[in-house]
Amino acid sequence: MTPADRLIFAMDVDGADRARTLADALAGRVGIFKVGLELFVRSSLEGVDIVGELSSRADVFLDLKLHDIPVTVRRAMKVAAGKKGIRFVTVHTGEGPEALRTYVEEAAPAGALGVTVLTSVSPDDMPGLGYAVSLEEMVLRRARWAAQSGCAGVVCSGHEAARVREAVGDDLLIVTPGIRPAWQTDAHDQKRVMTPQKAIRAGADHLVVGRPIRDAKNPAEAAQRIVDEIAKAVG
Repeated sequence: MTPADRLIFAMDVDGADRARTLADALAGRVGIFKVGLELFVRSSLEGVDIVGELSSRADVFLDLKLHDIPVTVRRAMKVAAGKKGIRFVTVHTGEGPEALRTYVEEAAPAGALGVTVLTSVSPDDMPGLGYAVSLEEMVLRRARWAAQSGCAGVVCSGHEAARVREAVGDDLLIVTPGIRPAWQTDAHDQKRVMTPQKAIRAGADHLVVGRPIRDAKNPAEAAQRIVDEIAKAVG
């Protein structure tokens, strides 16, 4: 896996035209395009097959964070994973290993990624959310469930990546959002952020980066700078 293959660009934009422009600029410079809720819903309502268009340039990570009663998630997973060009589809892990196992069964040929705890949540938020365990323990518990269930990987912040890697070994991919390159420190709405080098050295396989590339004057140049940071970490 090359340094560029490790970079996932979060296509968090408000329409298909902007997505196409960024895809043209970044094709071959990033490994995967991530399509989240906003772009997926907007393009679907407008009758645009944006996933199909993007998959002609790179693999697509469909980041819908599926979370509903198990039968609904299974059906949605089967539809999503059956789309050509889909590399990963995300599901929340909170329903436990038995439900996750059934989602994985429907995910082929795509891989199911289990979302542990969103990077917008901080350790201090946990008691107010009704959890009696620490944020790190919750992440580890859910990562183990994902591993037991056959998920292709998990989504967690760089702050938990090392402990997750220790807990689940090398067979499970670790996909890490909340990445801010060394030259940009604004965390925006994310509370658990990390630089590319630190996240890779902590055990992350893929890094999800959005704003630092999307909002740059030259997105292709920004992506290359992040790839260079990844290369230093893996080299």
